[in-house]
Amino acid sequence: KKMDDDDVPQLSSHTLAALQEFYLEQQQREGMKTSQGFNQYSIGSIEEDWQLSQFWYSDETASCLAKEAILAAGKGGRIACISAPSVYQKLKEQDGEDFSVCILEYDRRFSVYGEEFIFYDYNHPLDLPENLLPHSFDIVIADPPYLSEECLQKTAETIKYLTKGKILLCTGAVMEEQAAKHLGVKMCTFIPKHSRNLANEFRCYVNYASGLD
Repeated sequence: KKMDDDDVPQLSSHTLAALQEFYLEQQQREGMKTSQGFNQYSIGSIEEDWQLSQFWYSDETASCLAKEAILAAGKGGRIACISAPSVYQKLKEQDGEDFSVCILEYDRRFSVYGEEFIFYDYNHPLDLPENLLPHSFDIVIADPPYLSEECLQKTAETIKYLTKGKILLCTGAVMEEQAAKHLGVKMCTFIPKHSRNLANEFRCYVNYASGLD
């Protein structure tokens, strides 16, 4: 039997309009990316994924932390970003600066960065590729994905394994004691901001004389 038009499920005109608007916005976003000579390192190129507890820093904060990392690493320095992709993306925008950088990140979308991307799961803090030698980074910037002592403690193992000494940690103000205990870092006066306001007060911690005070 031929299906009558009545049998075909109809979307309400309201749903249809909303759907069309959604597709249009998506097309515009994609179109914008291509028309701007889409910069794969720009913050918007990979959207936040809240399910992975990802929250991008504001542009200013990401720039400030990237500049601090370059200064701390020194000429020809090596920088590791652990779960801090917006700082990594800012570092990639600094053309002509003399340093190298790696991103250790759970979100496999960052594999677009090729060899600089290292898949990282804080539950297995030392499950790292062989070519990542111990104490081979001048500075490690880390932003553990969760505000829990377990997450901090495990991420700390990775940080201590990778760094020659300098550590820049970004996490909640509530983690101050644990940060001192596991990494020997102290809170800076600089207050990092996110592109969306987080409920938890966020702070930076370092174990060296930084420009963040």
